[in-house]
Amino acid sequence: MKKFYLLLAICFLLIILLICLIVYINCTTKHQKKSKTMMIAHRGLSGYEKENTIPAFIAAGCRSFYGIECDIHPTSDGKFVVFHDDDTARISPINIKIEETTLEELKKVPLYDVKNEKVVPYYTIPTLEEYLEVCIRYQKQCIIEFKNVFKEEDIKKVIAIIKEYNYLDKVIFISFYIENLEIVKRYLPNQRAQFLSSKYDETVLDLLIKYNVDFDVHHSALNKRIVDELHHKGIKVNCWTVNEKKRVLELIDMGVDFITTNYFD
Repeated sequence: MKKFYLLLAICFLLIILLICLIVYINCTTKHQKKSKTMMIAHRGLSGYEKENTIPAFIAAGCRSFYGIECDIHPTSDGKFVVFHDDDTARISPINIKIEETTLEELKKVPLYDVKNEKVVPYYTIPTLEEYLEVCIRYQKQCIIEFKNVFKEEDIKKVIAIIKEYNYLDKVIFISFYIENLEIVKRYLPNQRAQFLSSKYDETVLDLLIKYNVDFDVHHSALNKRIVDELHHKGIKVNCWTVNEKKRVLELIDMGVDFITTNYFD
C-alpha cells in the first residue's frame, strides 16, 4: 500500500512538473514573439511630454523604445523643423503657418502643455538637427515623416543633413505621399522607407512593391491574414497609433514588426 501511495505521489509530481513546463514554454514563446515587435515612440513620448519637443524625445530616449518618430516641415528660409500640423493653432495660443515662417520666428512660438491648458516655457519647436542629436545621444532609430509633398531639393537637403551626422543607416523615412519616398529611393535605393496609409488594398500593395517600401498603416486596418500576406512579399509592417495595451498584445500576436505608440515601450 505504501508503494502505491508513493507511486501516486510521484505521478502527481510529474503531472505538476509537466504543467509547469507547458506554461513556461508558452510564456517563453509569447516573450520571444513580443521581442520581435519593436516599439516606436510617436512624436516622442507624447503621452507624457508635449509632442515633437525635445523633452518628449529625451523621455523616449531614456526608455526602451526602438525608435523615435517625428514630423518635419521646411521653413520659409530653407531650414527644417519638427512639427506635426501645418499651423500652430492646435498647440499654441498663436496661429502661424509653419512653412510660411522663418526658423527664428518659429523658435519664439509658445507651446501649450500636454493637455493644452497652459504655456510651458521649455517647450519649443525643435529643428531637425536637434531631434537627430537626441536620437544619436540615446542611440535610437529615427523615424522621420515628411509632412505634405516635399520639393526634391528639400528632400536632398534633409538627406545631406543626416549624412553629416553619419546616421542614415538608423533612419526610416515615412510619408503619406509616395512621391516623397520615390525621391528618397531614387537617390538611396537601399534606404529604409515606409508608406503611410489609413487602409490596405491592392492599390496600396502595388505601390509598396513598385517602390520597394515597407508599410505603416492605421492599426484598425490590420489582421493576421494581411500581416502574413505582407511578410510573404518581404514587406515589413508598422502600425499607428496604438495606445491600448490589449490592442498592443493583439498586434504582437499578429506578428507586426513595429508598433507606434504614445505610451508603451
